[in-house]
Amino acid sequence: MAEQDWDIVSGIGVTALAVAAARAIESCRDDRLINDPHAETLVRAAGQGMAFPTTPEELAAIPDDGRRWAERIDHYIGVRSRFFDDFFAQVAESGVRQFVILAAGLDTRAYRLDWPDGTAVFELDQPKVLQFKREILDRVEPGCEHRTLGIDLREDWPAALIAAGLDVGVPTGWLAEGLLPYLPADAERGLLRAITDLSAPGSRLAVEEFRDTGKIANDAKISEYGRQQGMDVSAILHDDGRPPAPDLLAELGWSGEAETSQDAAVRLGRDPGLAIGPMLEVSRFVTASKPR
Repeated sequence: MAEQDWDIVSGIGVTALAVAAARAIESCRDDRLINDPHAETLVRAAGQGMAFPTTPEELAAIPDDGRRWAERIDHYIGVRSRFFDDFFAQVAESGVRQFVILAAGLDTRAYRLDWPDGTAVFELDQPKVLQFKREILDRVEPGCEHRTLGIDLREDWPAALIAAGLDVGVPTGWLAEGLLPYLPADAERGLLRAITDLSAPGSRLAVEEFRDTGKIANDAKISEYGRQQGMDVSAILHDDGRPPAPDLLAELGWSGEAETSQDAAVRLGRDPGLAIGPMLEVSRFVTASKPR
């Protein structure tokens, strides 16, 4: 496969904008699950403000069918973002002081979460995506030691991560949010194996998993929404009969558990009926620990 250097307004980089827009809208809700003060700034700086509403008022201006669909996606992203925010908080409370966010996109957790002193957060993604985020947020002070690595995950990213200062002798908190569904089965297994090799006992890992991506890729409404945003959903999602992520992680020596996104929505007080149908039906959030 030829190397790709996606920017933020083309290819799969558009998904980072869509997720940031959803976080911006979630942050405006009276019952918000997260607060991301930087998401709207990033979306508008990309020049896609008309394509991606970032406020409830802009969302309300979308025609009825499209608005209901966009609202459900936004609610799902709100639940997902809060789940992984809580994961970081719990892992940091346990004493872990280095974290890695894979395929970070426009993630702003390095800036918006309350990190303990001495915490380092590493972000990996395509160079142009991370460059865009650094330029737009250049006057915002991160709440941690923030290290970004512009690298394709098909390259030798473990070596680059170590060179950037990752200490493989101490526990690490890992996040792969919005990543595994875009990887072929072999690439997913290779990624989890690389994470395992870099993880000291006591490390923690969280991933988002879709158990039936075909249900999403083949949904007419999702496909149409994707086309409106410049994405071919069926081309970027993989559905190749891979084993469940907890099983793969168990093979690699991790102890994990999974929570469906419906259960997470209910636990967090969000009506699961508000979230996108097929996505909520197939998605779950997996957390795992590497025994000491």
